[in-house]
Amino acid sequence: MLNRRTLLSAIGVVALSSASYFPIASHAATIKGEGSRPVRIVVPYPPGGPLDVSARAIADAVAPVLGTVVVENRPGAGGNVGMAYVKRRPADGMTLVMGAVATHAINPFLFKNLPYDAENDFRPVTLVATAPNVLVITPEFSAKTGVKSLKDLVDYAKANPGKLNYASGGNGSAGHMAGELLKNRCGIDLVHIPFAGASPALLSVLSGQTDLIFDNLASSAANIRAGKLLALAVTTKERSPLMPEIPTMAEAGVPDFDIYTWFGLMVPAKTPDNLVAELSDAIRPVLADPETVKKFAAFGAVASPTSPEDFGKLMVEERAKYKELVALSGARVD
Repeated sequence: MLNRRTLLSAIGVVALSSASYFPIASHAATIKGEGSRPVRIVVPYPPGGPLDVSARAIADAVAPVLGTVVVENRPGAGGNVGMAYVKRRPADGMTLVMGAVATHAINPFLFKNLPYDAENDFRPVTLVATAPNVLVITPEFSAKTGVKSLKDLVDYAKANPGKLNYASGGNGSAGHMAGELLKNRCGIDLVHIPFAGASPALLSVLSGQTDLIFDNLASSAANIRAGKLLALAVTTKERSPLMPEIPTMAEAGVPDFDIYTWFGLMVPAKTPDNLVAELSDAIRPVLADPETVKKFAAFGAVASPTSPEDFGKLMVEERAKYKELVALSGARVD
């Protein structure tokens, strides 16, 4: 008959053997195996924008593979609030964040005290989409100045230094960076007028308060089609499938110009390789599906699924580009 000490020793040996035999749960678990706990996609911007709409489309489409997926908006400080929140979440594959060119290429050089490390606090899962910006003016501005093309605009600005201005959605925004790059490439003097968001900035152009704007193509498309805005060029290397009649900046006479909006899904940095791969393998086919491509095209975005590695390379390249552009603009948020 076993005495108490012998029995406890035997139990300890069995427990130790079992721990050695079975893999640690955090490494073996899959996201689908988490049961009733939903996967969350955090969008660090308000509801209704391109990132939010994209996240909700992905959440619906990927549910058969990953289970319930919910979208949670955590806006604030140019995306910094949501990013800082996700970096502190458990690295279990259950929380993703929709990072973007602002959060991972511009903000690191714009904000003096960024509450996250854009390079080291997250792992890429997949690029989701890209969207071009477009340089637009109004027909009234065109009639007043004679500007009908990008070349006309540059010539007018050179003949009238400091008399033209451009609106943007704020200091450090993609529109601000595009305006500064245009000034630098063409040697012209334009006055930057920042607004608290892209919508009031566009409204200022439509109302004649400001002269021009580099706006998201999706935001301006309806006004371009209605004749309320004149599109001079898109800011990407290639023409947009949404409005292929609009030339690129290079075609319009300004070479080496490639500024666009991009956004993609990321997870906290310590998320294991197998969970990153599971998420990427589940989401990328959704982004390649014709229905998703059609949904994205409706708001001017091009679905752009990539491997985690390729998304990581893109972010490295974009940080290098915007480090130079932010310095060129002189923008800073303390």
